[in-house]
Amino acid sequence: MTEPVAAETGTQEVGRGSLSADAWRALRRSPRFWLAAVIMALAMLMAIWPQLFVSISPATHDPFDCSLRADDGSFQDRLPPSADHWFGTDVQGCDYYARVMYGARASIVVGVGATLVALLIGLALGGIGGYYRGWPDAVISRVTDLFFAVPYVVGAILLLTVIGDEGRSTLQVLLVIGVLSWPLASRIVRSSVLGVTQQEYVEAARAVGASDARIVTRHVLPNSFAPVFVFSMISIGAIIGVEATLSFLGVGLQLPAISWGLMINTAQSYVFDSPHLLLFPGLFVTLTVLAFLLLGDALRDAFDPRLQR
Repeated sequence: MTEPVAAETGTQEVGRGSLSADAWRALRRSPRFWLAAVIMALAMLMAIWPQLFVSISPATHDPFDCSLRADDGSFQDRLPPSADHWFGTDVQGCDYYARVMYGARASIVVGVGATLVALLIGLALGGIGGYYRGWPDAVISRVTDLFFAVPYVVGAILLLTVIGDEGRSTLQVLLVIGVLSWPLASRIVRSSVLGVTQQEYVEAARAVGASDARIVTRHVLPNSFAPVFVFSMISIGAIIGVEATLSFLGVGLQLPAISWGLMINTAQSYVFDSPHLLLFPGLFVTLTVLAFLLLGDALRDAFDPRLQR
C-alpha cells in the first residue's frame, strides 16, 4: 500500500517540478515576457499607487480639482499638451495627465475582478464536468452552450442597461462582465481536467482509496493550473478592452468615476479639435491590453513543451 502512494506522489512532484523549471527557464529567455512584465508592473503601480506618478499640487495635478477659467479669465478646457499640463486638459479644465494616471485603477480593477469571477465559476463547473463526466458534464455543457449563444457585448449592454445609469458601479460592471466570461474559462478547465484525470498518478490515487476531494485538490487542480493561468492573463487584457468599449458606448462606468473608457467616450466628440483627448487614454488602453496578451502568449509557449524552441 505504501509503494503505490510513494510512486504516485513521486510521479506528480517530479512532473510538476520539471515542468515548472523548464517553463520559467523559457520565460526568462523570452523578450515578450520581459516587455509585458515591465508594462504590467507600471500599470499595476498606476492602479494601486497613482500618487507615485502624480504630484498633486494646488496649481495643476489634482484630477478632481478642475477649473474652466484661470485667474486671468482665460479658458482652461481642452488645452493642448504643454510644460504645465503634460497631456493637456480635458473639457472641464482638469489636468489630463492626472486623469489618465488615476483612470488606470478602475480599468484594471474591472479586468482583474471580472477575471476572478469568471475563474471561480469556471473552475467549479468545469472541474465538476471534467472530473465526474457523465450527466453532470452533459448538463454543464448544455448550460455553457446557452451562454455561448448570447453575443458577449450584446449581453453586457442588455444587463448594464437594466441596471440603469445611476446604479452602474465598478463592482456591478465587473460582476456583469465576469458572469458573461465564465463559459470560456469553464471549457478550458474542463479540457485540462479531462486530460489530467487520465494520468497514471490519478489512477494510482484512486487505486489506493484516495477520496475525490483529495485527488482533486492534491493532483487534478495543481496539474491543471498552467492553461488556467494563461487564460487568466489573456482574459484580464481582453476585459480591460471590453470595459473601455462598454464605457465608450455609454453603458459602462458612469461619472464621476475615472476610467480610460470614460475618457475615450468623452473624447469622441472632440477627435479633430482636441486629438489629445483620445490619444492618451487610447494609448494606455492599447499598451495595457497588449501587455497582458503578450504575457499570456509567452506563458502559453513556456508551459506547452511542444511550442518551446
